[in-house]
Amino acid sequence: MAIRTILHYPDKRLRIPGEPVRDFGAALQTLVDDMAETMYAAPGVGLAATQLGIPLRLFLIDVATGDDEPSDLRVFVNPEFVERQGEMTWEEGCLSFPGVHEEIDRSERVKVRALDRDGQPFELEAEGLLAVAIQHEHDHLDGKLMVDHLGLLRKRMVHRQMVKRAAESSV
Repeated sequence: MAIRTILHYPDKRLRIPGEPVRDFGAALQTLVDDMAETMYAAPGVGLAATQLGIPLRLFLIDVATGDDEPSDLRVFVNPEFVERQGEMTWEEGCLSFPGVHEEIDRSERVKVRALDRDGQPFELEAEGLLAVAIQHEHDHLDGKLMVDHLGLLRKRMVHRQMVKRAAESSV
Protein backbone atom coordinates (compact mmCIF):
# COMPACT_ATOMS: atom_id res chain seq x y z
CA MET A 1 0.00 0.00 0.00
CA ALA A 2 1.07 3.56 -0.63
CA ILE A 3 -0.04 7.04 0.29
CA ARG A 4 -0.88 8.93 -2.88
CA THR A 5 -0.97 12.66 -3.54
CA ILE A 6 -4.38 14.32 -3.13
CA LEU A 7 -5.06 17.05 -5.68
CA HIS A 8 -5.89 20.46 -4.23
CA TYR A 9 -8.18 23.05 -5.73
CA PRO A 10 -7.74 24.84 -8.15
CA ASP A 11 -6.12 21.85 -9.91
CA LYS A 12 -8.12 21.44 -13.12
CA ARG A 13 -7.94 17.63 -12.93
CA LEU A 14 -10.53 17.80 -10.14
CA ARG A 15 -13.06 18.80 -12.81
CA ILE A 16 -12.55 15.67 -14.93
CA PRO A 17 -15.53 13.30 -14.49
CA GLY A 18 -14.82 9.69 -13.65
CA GLU A 19 -15.33 6.90 -16.17
CA PRO A 20 -17.11 3.68 -15.19
CA VAL A 21 -14.92 0.98 -13.67
CA ARG A 22 -14.92 -2.13 -15.85
CA ASP A 23 -11.93 -4.09 -14.53
CA PHE A 24 -12.00 -5.38 -10.94
CA GLY A 25 -8.55 -6.97 -11.14
CA ALA A 26 -5.34 -6.43 -9.21
CA ALA A 27 -4.85 -2.80 -10.30
CA LEU A 28 -8.23 -1.81 -8.86
CA GLN A 29 -7.56 -3.71 -5.64
CA THR A 30 -4.23 -1.90 -5.23
CA LEU A 31 -5.90 1.44 -5.95
CA VAL A 32 -8.60 0.79 -3.31
CA ASP A 33 -5.96 -0.15 -0.72
CA ASP A 34 -3.87 2.93 -1.57
CA MET A 35 -6.93 5.17 -1.41
CA ALA A 36 -7.83 3.82 2.04
CA GLU A 37 -4.30 4.41 3.33
CA THR A 38 -4.28 7.91 1.80
CA MET A 39 -7.70 8.80 3.25
CA TYR A 40 -6.80 7.62 6.75
CA ALA A 41 -3.42 9.40 6.68
CA ALA A 42 -4.96 12.71 5.55
CA PRO A 43 -7.18 12.19 7.71
CA GLY A 44 -10.60 12.22 6.07
CA VAL A 45 -13.91 10.37 6.00
CA GLY A 46 -14.08 10.01 2.22
CA LEU A 47 -11.92 10.05 -0.89
CA ALA A 48 -12.77 9.80 -4.58
CA ALA A 49 -10.38 8.41 -7.20
CA THR A 50 -10.78 11.68 -9.11
CA GLN A 51 -9.15 13.50 -6.16
CA LEU A 52 -6.00 11.52 -6.95
CA GLY A 53 -6.17 12.44 -10.64
CA ILE A 54 -7.55 9.01 -11.53
CA PRO A 55 -10.73 9.49 -13.59
CA LEU A 56 -12.71 6.49 -12.34
CA ARG A 57 -16.16 6.28 -10.74
CA LEU A 58 -14.87 5.03 -7.39
CA PHE A 59 -14.92 6.42 -3.87
CA LEU A 60 -14.34 5.23 -0.31
CA ILE A 61 -16.01 6.33 2.91
CA ASP A 62 -15.41 5.55 6.57
CA VAL A 63 -17.53 7.64 8.92
CA ALA A 64 -16.23 6.00 12.11
CA THR A 65 -15.09 9.21 13.77
CA GLY A 66 -13.69 8.18 17.14
CA ASP A 67 -10.76 6.06 18.22
CA ASP A 68 -13.19 3.81 20.07
CA GLU A 69 -15.24 3.13 16.91
CA PRO A 70 -14.21 0.24 14.68
CA SER A 71 -13.39 1.06 11.06
CA ASP A 72 -16.39 0.94 8.73
CA LEU A 73 -14.69 1.28 5.34
CA ARG A 74 -17.15 1.24 2.45
CA VAL A 75 -16.16 1.06 -1.20
CA PHE A 76 -18.51 2.44 -3.86
CA VAL A 77 -17.80 1.55 -7.49
CA ASN A 78 -19.97 3.02 -10.27
CA PRO A 79 -22.47 4.41 -7.74
CA GLU A 80 -25.81 5.88 -8.69
CA PHE A 81 -28.57 7.45 -6.63
CA VAL A 82 -31.84 5.56 -6.48
CA GLU A 83 -33.58 8.03 -4.20
CA ARG A 84 -33.00 11.30 -2.33
CA GLN A 85 -35.28 12.67 0.39
CA GLY A 86 -35.47 15.69 2.63
CA GLU A 87 -33.12 18.62 3.01
CA MET A 88 -30.47 19.59 5.52
CA THR A 89 -27.47 21.86 5.81
CA TRP A 90 -24.17 20.34 6.87
CA GLU A 91 -20.76 21.87 7.51
CA GLU A 92 -18.43 20.09 5.13
CA GLY A 93 -14.73 19.94 4.61
CA CYS A 94 -12.82 18.36 1.74
CA LEU A 95 -9.35 16.88 1.41
CA SER A 96 -8.98 18.85 -1.83
CA PHE A 97 -9.73 22.09 0.08
CA PRO A 98 -7.48 21.86 3.17
CA GLY A 99 -8.60 24.13 5.98
CA VAL A 100 -11.89 25.07 4.30
CA HIS A 101 -15.24 24.27 5.94
CA GLU A 102 -18.51 25.49 4.43
CA GLU A 103 -22.20 24.94 5.03
CA ILE A 104 -23.66 22.94 2.14
CA ASP A 105 -27.28 22.02 1.44
CA ARG A 106 -27.74 18.28 0.91
CA SER A 107 -30.46 15.65 0.88
CA GLU A 108 -31.19 14.32 4.35
CA ARG A 109 -31.52 10.69 3.23
CA VAL A 110 -30.22 8.87 0.18
CA LYS A 111 -30.47 5.44 -1.32
CA VAL A 112 -27.53 4.47 -3.52
CA ARG A 113 -26.83 1.49 -5.74
CA ALA A 114 -23.20 0.54 -6.40
CA LEU A 115 -20.72 -2.27 -6.77
CA ASP A 116 -18.23 -3.25 -4.08
CA ARG A 117 -14.50 -3.64 -4.70
CA ASP A 118 -15.10 -7.16 -6.08
CA GLY A 119 -17.84 -6.06 -8.48
CA GLN A 120 -20.72 -7.34 -6.35
CA PRO A 121 -23.85 -5.13 -6.44
CA PHE A 122 -25.36 -3.63 -3.29
CA GLU A 123 -27.86 -0.96 -2.25
CA LEU A 124 -27.49 1.23 0.79
CA GLU A 125 -29.86 3.65 2.51
CA ALA A 126 -28.08 6.36 4.48
CA GLU A 127 -28.77 9.46 6.54
CA GLY A 128 -26.73 11.96 8.52
CA LEU A 129 -22.97 12.05 8.00
CA LEU A 130 -22.95 8.94 5.80
CA ALA A 131 -25.57 10.45 3.45
CA VAL A 132 -23.61 13.72 3.28
CA ALA A 133 -20.34 11.89 2.60
CA ILE A 134 -21.92 9.81 -0.18
CA GLN A 135 -23.30 12.94 -1.86
CA HIS A 136 -20.01 14.82 -1.46
CA GLU A 137 -17.88 12.02 -2.90
CA HIS A 138 -20.39 11.33 -5.69
CA ASP A 139 -20.10 14.99 -6.71
CA HIS A 140 -16.35 14.44 -7.22
CA LEU A 141 -17.10 11.66 -9.70
CA ASP A 142 -19.01 14.19 -11.82
CA GLY A 143 -16.28 16.85 -11.58
CA LYS A 144 -18.42 18.87 -9.17
CA LEU A 145 -16.71 20.44 -6.18
CA MET A 146 -17.72 21.82 -2.80
CA VAL A 147 -17.41 25.41 -4.07
CA ASP A 148 -20.07 24.70 -6.70
CA HIS A 149 -22.64 24.62 -3.89
CA LEU A 150 -21.67 28.08 -2.61
CA GLY A 151 -22.97 31.53 -3.48
CA LEU A 152 -20.83 33.71 -5.71
CA LEU A 153 -19.21 35.72 -2.89
CA ARG A 154 -18.25 32.66 -0.80
CA LYS A 155 -17.06 30.88 -3.93
CA ARG A 156 -14.74 33.79 -4.77
CA MET A 157 -13.42 33.95 -1.20
CA VAL A 158 -12.64 30.24 -1.10
CA HIS A 159 -11.07 30.42 -4.56
CA ARG A 160 -8.76 33.26 -3.45
CA GLN A 161 -7.87 31.40 -0.26
CA MET A 162 -6.94 28.24 -2.18
CA VAL A 163 -5.00 30.09 -4.91
CA LYS A 164 -3.01 31.88 -2.20
CA ARG A 165 -2.35 28.57 -0.42
CA ALA A 166 -1.16 26.97 -3.66
CA ALA A 167 1.18 29.90 -4.35
CA GLU A 168 2.62 29.74 -0.82
CA SER A 169 3.20 25.98 -0.99
CA SER A 170 4.99 26.21 -4.35
CA VAL A 171 7.60 28.63 -3.00
